[in-house]
Amino acid sequence: MSKSKQKPIVASQQQIAGSGAFFAGLFGFLFGMTQEMPLIGIAGGIVAGAIVAFLASKYIPTKRLAQLMSVILGGLLGYVQSQVTGAIVGAVFGWTFMWFVYWVATGEYRRRLPSYATPWQVIWHHSFVVLCWAIFLFLITPIIVVMPLSFNAENFFTFTPEMLNFDPAGYSLKHYQDFLTNSDWQSALKNSFLIAPVATLISVSLGTLAAIGLSQPFVPFRRAIMAILISPMIMPLIISAAGMYFFYSRVGLQGTYLGVVLAHAALGIPFVIITVTATLIGFDRSLTRAAASLGANPITTFFRVQMPLILPGVVSGGLFAFITSFDEVVVVLFVGSAGQKTLPWQMFTGLREQISPTILAVATILVALSILMLTTLELLRRRSEKLRGMTPAKSAVKQTAEWRMSVAGGKP
Repeated sequence: MSKSKQKPIVASQQQIAGSGAFFAGLFGFLFGMTQEMPLIGIAGGIVAGAIVAFLASKYIPTKRLAQLMSVILGGLLGYVQSQVTGAIVGAVFGWTFMWFVYWVATGEYRRRLPSYATPWQVIWHHSFVVLCWAIFLFLITPIIVVMPLSFNAENFFTFTPEMLNFDPAGYSLKHYQDFLTNSDWQSALKNSFLIAPVATLISVSLGTLAAIGLSQPFVPFRRAIMAILISPMIMPLIISAAGMYFFYSRVGLQGTYLGVVLAHAALGIPFVIITVTATLIGFDRSLTRAAASLGANPITTFFRVQMPLILPGVVSGGLFAFITSFDEVVVVLFVGSAGQKTLPWQMFTGLREQISPTILAVATILVALSILMLTTLELLRRRSEKLRGMTPAKSAVKQTAEWRMSVAGGKP
């Protein structure tokens, strides 16, 4: 039998019907809760799920064909209920339902687990996976909801019937056009790009130097100094903002561009310190000693030996500092003035004073920017791990091990 050929069903019809009743009963409970009839939803789901799963196991020979029929049936029922949106939801439910039925009934749920795993261990494993997915969906759902709403043709914060039916008339780019043409939004965007890069540069410079200094073993009170430097990241933001307001008002920086930049730099420095310190853990200090023995001064050693190796951590910390400054709103409300109104400040004003759907378009742009930043961070993390694996110390260890194996008669 070829690998592409579908295997016949090996589970009993009672197992398939039972798993179908369980899954459909759970879905029926969730659907019944929305209609304030949970018990009826459970009963209807159990009966319908058992019947569908039993008939599928008896008259449909393969799992793939059963999934196809379930998708078609779910799509038709969903279309009758809610047209296009209901058809999509029904088709997804149909595929998931039949996959779960055969996944449980045929014992595929134990495929990636050890053969000696007890039933309770199997239940715990899959419960943990479901819990992780539930947390992930709980965190990602608000972001997923905002993105399509930014294309709403109406000035609403909810999905219109045209959007739910995928009618092209229900979608528009007018909110993005308003963001690009409105002077208030453009002024806020300009201020954000004037403040965030400068604050990031200060954060990277001071944070990198602090991390390198605190990584030296002879520095006294390293733990206490580290705790103080990263305290802005731990302390509630409202407390930091209030403290900065009273301090900057005394020294004449409250309401100025420099005050906002310094405040954002103070918030970004802890991220730089943490990322650079983590990078320095795998740094081979014999390289700096070798450079010094060859006559290089400390500045040359730093820029030509140490900085290229810790650069991924420095750039990662800089990206975190930039995102922190670009998305921050509490501190700038306390420290800044109307002339330093940033993009998050404008979004906050739009929610409080005038309900502007343009906020959804701006939020989508910020989400896309954050995804780009996180992708860059992941690439830098992989590059940092690659550089750590290619350090001279590890290469020497590997060469020594190969030499010992060759002497002993083994294969290197």
